[in-house]
Amino acid sequence: MARRRKGLPIDGVLLLDKPKGMSSNHALQRVRRLFQARKAGHTGTLDPMATGLLPVCFGEATKFSAHLLDADKVYRTRVKLGETTDTGDAEGVVVERQALPDTLDRSAVETILERFRGEIEQIPPMYSALKHQGRKLYELAREGKTIARAARCVTVYDMRPLGWERDGFWLQVRCSKGTYIRTLAEDIGAALGLGAHITALERLETGPFDSEKRLSLEALEAMSDDERLGQLMPIDVLLGHLPSLAVEAPVADRLLQGQRASVPDAALALAPGATARLYRGESFLGLVESTAPGEIAPRRLVDTSALVPG
Repeated sequence: MARRRKGLPIDGVLLLDKPKGMSSNHALQRVRRLFQARKAGHTGTLDPMATGLLPVCFGEATKFSAHLLDADKVYRTRVKLGETTDTGDAEGVVVERQALPDTLDRSAVETILERFRGEIEQIPPMYSALKHQGRKLYELAREGKTIARAARCVTVYDMRPLGWERDGFWLQVRCSKGTYIRTLAEDIGAALGLGAHITALERLETGPFDSEKRLSLEALEAMSDDERLGQLMPIDVLLGHLPSLAVEAPVADRLLQGQRASVPDAALALAPGATARLYRGESFLGLVESTAPGEIAPRRLVDTSALVPG
């Protein structure tokens, strides 16, 4: 006999304000227990030291979480000059120190920052969740091992100072997926000849979401069950960047059975290979792909029998 799955079949998206000193997975499990949810996942790890926006997907929403993993991000960070650590942040051990000038040359910093705007190459840090032969790099780093890592191309769309201090400065960075802010700070410090690491990191935005509606664990714990459920956003908020396509019930039924369907009028604007959100009335059904002019096929659909509105 199959074991009954534990938890409630809750579906939706929550914007969590991850606290400092807690891993993203620990924060996720705390939220999952609060909602008594059967299934939940987050959309991009924040380091334990980092704080800020951590979208959590419940139930059927987890099928579409990759769209946020690939999204652009905005961070606020404090760069401390004069010290380099083995992790690139304040949780690491200082491995090198440099004497700082009496006054930080802001124009020199601005000049260096310009080098790191646009497409740049980064070598991922050893203290990261990337894997080498099935093991996470940070696990190897803790054993004192260093693995050669290939440089990766990332994009810094915008980077501007927010405040200046004698031993460093605050930055706001808008960047592409895969950008390591710790590495960015280290590279800026190296270019200045002073060394650097970050002492604070906060994620302000990810994809379509900003910090306006994020909720702390304390706020969620103080709510009733109904109040918590009222904080959930619908699944399709993850997919607002994609075009939408509404179909009648017979076409929707065909697609939900895994078959292609003809929709000559509605799909004319979709180029072959394009992906669109699928709706039957007001109900979101998932994603479809244009396979030919006037024809679409299911790509990633929700289990409509399991959907429970948030």
